[in-house]
Amino acid sequence: MTTTPETSAQQPREPWEPALSVRQVLGLERVRAGQPEVVAGAHRLDRPVRWVHVAEAADVGVMLSGGEMVLTTGVLLAGDEDRQSEYIRSLDRAEAAAVVLGLGRAFPAPPEVMRRAAERCGLPMVVLHRPFPFAELTEEVQSRLLRRKFAAVSLSEAVRTELTGLITAGAPVQRLLDEVARHAGCPVVVTNLAHRVLATAGERAAVDDVLRDWERIARQAGAGTADGWIRAELSCRGERWGRLLLCGYGGDRAAGRLLADRAAEALVLHRMLVGDGTRTGASPGSRDSWDSWEEQSALSLLTDLVSGAVPARQLLPRARAAGLPVNRRVFVPLVVRDREPSRPARVLRRLGLPGIAARLAGDRVAVLLSLAPDQDARALTAHFATRLRAEPDAPHTVVAAADARADWADVPAGLREAQHVADAVADSPAAALDLPPVVRLRDIHLRGLVRLLRDDPHVQSFAERELDGLLRGPDADLLPVLRTYLATGRNKSRTAQLHHVSRPALYRRLEAIQGRLGVDLDDFEQAASVHIALLAHDAQQG
Repeated sequence: MTTTPETSAQQPREPWEPALSVRQVLGLERVRAGQPEVVAGAHRLDRPVRWVHVAEAADVGVMLSGGEMVLTTGVLLAGDEDRQSEYIRSLDRAEAAAVVLGLGRAFPAPPEVMRRAAERCGLPMVVLHRPFPFAELTEEVQSRLLRRKFAAVSLSEAVRTELTGLITAGAPVQRLLDEVARHAGCPVVVTNLAHRVLATAGERAAVDDVLRDWERIARQAGAGTADGWIRAELSCRGERWGRLLLCGYGGDRAAGRLLADRAAEALVLHRMLVGDGTRTGASPGSRDSWDSWEEQSALSLLTDLVSGAVPARQLLPRARAAGLPVNRRVFVPLVVRDREPSRPARVLRRLGLPGIAARLAGDRVAVLLSLAPDQDARALTAHFATRLRAEPDAPHTVVAAADARADWADVPAGLREAQHVADAVADSPAAALDLPPVVRLRDIHLRGLVRLLRDDPHVQSFAERELDGLLRGPDADLLPVLRTYLATGRNKSRTAQLHHVSRPALYRRLEAIQGRLGVDLDDFEQAASVHIALLAHDAQQG
């Protein structure tokens, strides 16, 4: 995704004062009684009205600060076309919202000079065909604006108090966003400066609609051209790192502006006080902690893919919005079992491989590579696994993979297959297994089948029956010896070496094991039966 030049930091901030549009003012009952007619600037009726001002002077513009609806009878303009034209130009220079002319006293019909000047400037010009007390209009609009301002400020303070309370209680960031979405009544999206989605909140269907064409509408929102989109910048210690957007906010824009600001303040405060909650050694608000947002985005996506709770096709917009290439790609699902769950994502970034990684549970980390069709998926997967296992304290890290998927819909099954493979080998004595750098379903043979059947009552009963003599015996060290002996293919020398005992000592332990189980481990069928029971027992315990 390409980043557009960012200029908003230098642009004047949008005023937060509540406003009515020209169209809304004209729709008021008191105004309709004056039979208003729009004679110019009809395409600009959505301009905000910040205040109402009664003025007759030709140089009225010097009295205005912008956003006013100016009311006049034109009594000082009658008979002087130059003054009429200058009156309109003065309002335009002052960025007035509209001009309302009461017909009757000075002008029995709309003055053509003023109408043409207003049309050229794009200034809405409205005439009232029936006499109308301007004081009533002023009172009506001002009271409505004050009520809207009070409502916006009250909402702002209520949201600020609520979000601060959540932060104090240690609530996660997602909880804060959920509350913001509830108040806003629309999806909430947090992005980095490259428009990549870091977090979302709101009704799932509405969020998916927003993300479906995310790149285009995100740029429209950034340019201020998307209707109902309100943006607040996220920064820490003077450095911007992202933005929060209310997507399709349907309420008063001033209230939405305040709501977005309060939400942005809460997110920054949460980051400074709590940090990301996943790293150790990262100071609150540090650049390292900011990476956790992308990790949380990847976690949400990968968790939904693995669980299958959400159809894969519905997750495609989220994947695209999170920056994962999805068009004409080949996907490689991986699950890594690592003592340091942050390591796979770190190695992924270091190698520059396109993909995402997130910790699922315990030491399991899901990784999804997104490769071009002409890239060698197996070679790149092996390269990733080799570099990962070359890290300090990672020689026994398990990297399990499913075959590459050309169809996004097949990714969830691939991730579940990779997780099954990783779990099947993770509990085995790593030193006793000759594992390839990348383990696949075909590499786990019987162990994989037993793990799939581990919850079957018949398998559980079989395991208990076969191992009963050891499971209830007093010698706790005999079961690991049996496990290593069978995993090494009944290699006594290797088993003695791995358990740091002499050959005679090992023989005595094997004899004790055979006595307790009532089997002859030199008999292939009996040894195989015990091996299957042990695999089932380990799978159940794992």
